[in-house]
Amino acid sequence: MSFFGFGQSVEVEILLNDAESRKRAEHKTEDGKKEKYFLFYDGETVSGKVSLALKNPNKRLEHQGIKIEFIGQIELYYDRGNHHEFVSLVKDLARPGEITQSQAFDFEFTHVEKPYESYTGQNVKLRYHLKDVIVGKIYFLLVRIKIKHMEIDIIKRETTGTGPNVYHENDTIAKYEIMDGAPVRGESIPIRLFLAGYELTPTMRDINKKFSVRYYLNLVLIDEEERRYFKQQEVVLWRKGDIVRKSMSHQAAIASQRFEGTTSLGDVRTPSQLSDNNCRQ
Repeated sequence: MSFFGFGQSVEVEILLNDAESRKRAEHKTEDGKKEKYFLFYDGETVSGKVSLALKNPNKRLEHQGIKIEFIGQIELYYDRGNHHEFVSLVKDLARPGEITQSQAFDFEFTHVEKPYESYTGQNVKLRYHLKDVIVGKIYFLLVRIKIKHMEIDIIKRETTGTGPNVYHENDTIAKYEIMDGAPVRGESIPIRLFLAGYELTPTMRDINKKFSVRYYLNLVLIDEEERRYFKQQEVVLWRKGDIVRKSMSHQAAIASQRFEGTTSLGDVRTPSQLSDNNCRQ
């Protein structure tokens, strides 16, 4: 795995703590076949271990931090590549440093809200999965073009309307020149962007089916003949307070049900999937 397609590869595996004892349910895949996936209910904790193994054990891997994400997303088949996330939780596993040998990190997402059933249909798929993230550096392992300089942009894309009346408006929030001159083989460029000084909002997807706001990192390489090479990566922004309020609201609802001695089908109605295939990249 590498950021922007550069860097040394590392094999990542996610193992659930109760994988042997947890129930499984059959679920239809995109090709119509049925496979068994781990069964989770709304409010259940998801925990396990992330194992990292370098493909070349004689070399080291520098990184700017290791994270794991719990994602709930909707994918429309006619709009592949644009995943609509309704759950997004992040855990930091390691601070910036380097990996010289295989390592494992424990993780736990406590009382995760999984409001919808996992679903695979003709035109849409809803799923839950774990996503590992290693934020690192840009490495130049092989330079075949004469690069003059490199810059990285933060872009806000506002989308309004529906159907044929969709309008996209791009706004460049910030632009940084992160390299001046031709790189040499093996050189690495660290990236650290501080967002506090900019007027940013959380990522918003399909708000009342009327508009969306998304943010992207845009990497631009410019060669000596002024030709430009682009690589774009979406970044998801959220407010910490929103997650805290949701968690407190969920816990308060559970406490209220227990106090009143009532039972709700909402506690057991939403099984979701977490498969080995979904947990690996």
